[in-house]
Amino acid sequence: MAVETIVGQGKYNYEVDNTWGRRDGGVPALGVAQGVTGDSQDNVYVFQRSPTAEVLVFNRDGKLQKRWGEGSWVSPHGIWMSPQDELYMTDNPGHQVSHWTKDGKLLRTWGTKSQPGEWGKPFNRPTKAFVAWDGEMYVSDGYGNKHVHRYDKKGELIQSWGAEGTGPGQFSLVHDVVVDERNRVLICDRQNRRVQIFDRDGNFKTEWADWQNPMQICIRDGIMYICHAYAEISIRTLDGELLARWPWQSTLTHDKEKSPHSIWVDSRGDIYVGEVVGEDGFQKFIRQ
Repeated sequence: MAVETIVGQGKYNYEVDNTWGRRDGGVPALGVAQGVTGDSQDNVYVFQRSPTAEVLVFNRDGKLQKRWGEGSWVSPHGIWMSPQDELYMTDNPGHQVSHWTKDGKLLRTWGTKSQPGEWGKPFNRPTKAFVAWDGEMYVSDGYGNKHVHRYDKKGELIQSWGAEGTGPGQFSLVHDVVVDERNRVLICDRQNRRVQIFDRDGNFKTEWADWQNPMQICIRDGIMYICHAYAEISIRTLDGELLARWPWQSTLTHDKEKSPHSIWVDSRGDIYVGEVVGEDGFQKFIRQ
């Protein structure tokens, strides 16, 4: 294992492994491995954009188990695994959300492939889909639409909200959506450098402002793990209180232009981060 440095503070300290998935039964090099999530057995699902659009499945040690879905997406973006071990994925320029088994069986799609929706309607370059405890699905319709869409447990659209701007309930780039343990909808409003917080009906509650370009949030055991574009990884309470952080540049021995794009935390507390801007960007942070 190539451990380059130790990062973190307090109770949250990690060894950096930036060769995870590329050795001992992995792949020679990951492509643009910008999406990551994991199942209940701590298998890791990397949603790779190029050179082939597909899902790569690894065990927690980085050994490749299988790969599937090649050609099913125009350009993969977000991936999220439900507690039932089912996957929800977004195809950004394909303007679709899809629902899969963890073994690669397609269950359902929303949206028309390669046809953007009208303003305020699904989808125009969606970024992430997340299903709440009661079966409702929320989709951050990020690059082209600047809206959030809410679906009932049958998968039917029941509500959309958003607008372009910097005020409450307005967005610049809706990059992630998560429903937390307090039943709040957290939205990474990336270019506005904030996380906006709503109730389940889309009513604005508050915001965490002046955050460095929040890309994605992973919540594990009441703790938030956030990756910030070109900036840092931060670990916070559900009140937004900072527990630990480290600058992204301190973990890199490869391309300095790479940026964290997605984040997942396994049951042991290890962190996995998918990167964008060039290929072969992926890192694991091993909890000490």
